[in-house]
Amino acid sequence: MDALKGFGEIGMGSRLKRVSEYMMRETQLVYNKYNIDFDPYLFPTFKIIKNKNGVTNSEITASLQISQPATTQAINKLLKKELIFLKEDKIDKRKKVIVLSKKGRELIQNVTPIWDSIEQTIKNYTNITSNSLVEHLNILEEKFNTKAFSKAIIEHIQMNTIKKHNLEIEEFKKEYASSFYDLNIEWLKTFFYVEPYDEEVLSNPDRYIIDKGGHIFFAKLNNEIVGTVALMPMKEKNVYELTKMAVSPKHRGYKIGQQLMQKCIDFAKEQSFDKLVLYSSTKLENAIYIYRKYGFIEIPVEENSPYVRSDIKMELKTS
Repeated sequence: MDALKGFGEIGMGSRLKRVSEYMMRETQLVYNKYNIDFDPYLFPTFKIIKNKNGVTNSEITASLQISQPATTQAINKLLKKELIFLKEDKIDKRKKVIVLSKKGRELIQNVTPIWDSIEQTIKNYTNITSNSLVEHLNILEEKFNTKAFSKAIIEHIQMNTIKKHNLEIEEFKKEYASSFYDLNIEWLKTFFYVEPYDEEVLSNPDRYIIDKGGHIFFAKLNNEIVGTVALMPMKEKNVYELTKMAVSPKHRGYKIGQQLMQKCIDFAKEQSFDKLVLYSSTKLENAIYIYRKYGFIEIPVEENSPYVRSDIKMELKTS
């Protein structure tokens, strides 16, 4: 039973305080994830300083309509973090003007994309039709319970990052061979173990994939290889195994794997392949869901499957 919710309008102040504190905690989690040393409670004061080319304590207080001690406390914390500094006013030497430090300007550059995502996420959460503020709060807090505010912000940041930096997908180059090995070995050790067949293929991509008419694709972001996938010819003519898909740990959640899969499907259709086949494990529920989303259907696993860990086989007709 949510007592505050049950109080109705008379509990409005406490409800608003609870929502505010929740959003501050969740925002702090986002800052922590991206190694941003900042306190969300300092945002209003810092934003005023950022927007003006020199501002006084009194001007901040008047702009935010808060108490002078509250402004002074925020300024002292920003000074301690070395995000601002004080200088004398050119006209009145007794007056101290607050400006951003070099560290403060660098923080602005790093945190602005996060602020943009926070703002957009708040808009998404508060796009509510209601007959009263209490009803609005009821719906808002239910949304927070369904998906944490911090999770929604992080998802928006990730998707925005991919769009801004234009993920590129390139074909195999010899200098990418070590990335092909490293990404897949890390993935296998995280979720399963490295089988002898894995080690052999990953150590010799030219011999087992490229030289046999196969293809390897690499996801490149900011000149860094962050994901890979292969199309390996099978015994059945014009049928390829979609295999060796892996994404670096710090880039998971960006839907890079899905972009690599779409690249393989598009490529298979362009090359008039008959179908794509993949081996997986029902342990990977999210992966199986995505395979089905892209049209793969389950077929029987042969007794001499090349992978011990595989307990599901799927195919997608592309011709």
